[in-house]
Amino acid sequence: MDSLAIHTQNGELLPVMEHFYTLQGEGNYTGRAAYFIRLAGCDVGCVWCDVKDSWDATKHPVLPIQVLVEAVVASGAPLAVITGGEPLLHQLLPLTQALQAKGIATNIETSGSSPLSGVWNWICLSPKKFKEPLPEVIAAAHELKIIVFNKSDFDWAEKYAQQVNGQCKLYLQVEWSKRVQLSDAITEYIKKHPQWQLSMQVHKYLNIP
Repeated sequence: MDSLAIHTQNGELLPVMEHFYTLQGEGNYTGRAAYFIRLAGCDVGCVWCDVKDSWDATKHPVLPIQVLVEAVVASGAPLAVITGGEPLLHQLLPLTQALQAKGIATNIETSGSSPLSGVWNWICLSPKKFKEPLPEVIAAAHELKIIVFNKSDFDWAEKYAQQVNGQCKLYLQVEWSKRVQLSDAITEYIKKHPQWQLSMQVHKYLNIP
């Protein structure tokens, strides 16, 4: 944990793989303009991860949070999405407070495997089998997004649907490399279990970040 967090002065500095203004392509906020801040460092290690370069935090620059806040403000984005890697490896209270002080909403995308920090308008929990989420993050989630890599993941999705709060939105999203094989199965599953909604990686179809 210490090597991943790189002793970033209680969240005043953060290792950043990339940050950019785009459209949210997944889940509840699909299609919304959003500034993405992808933090480096991950101890979950999904075999199908499409941003494996984010795993080693030591390979990426450590930035003062004010640099990030200024970039979000300059973009005109109304929303900042903090993602990773696994963003909860880092103390996120200073960053999220600074963003909200500028009137910018804060969303997080997390596996939930590390303790919750920060102040959030929306918490998207995307649990992974490689390291299960903590109960505190499950309870706080506004959105449960399950990545479907094989058909057994439907049962695994229901396991967490039973644990989240009653207002949490439920999404199934096919893992990108399996979209041809599993899209029909997800469609049929949602038709039979309409409490779930479909999440698509729209940004990949549009070829935007």
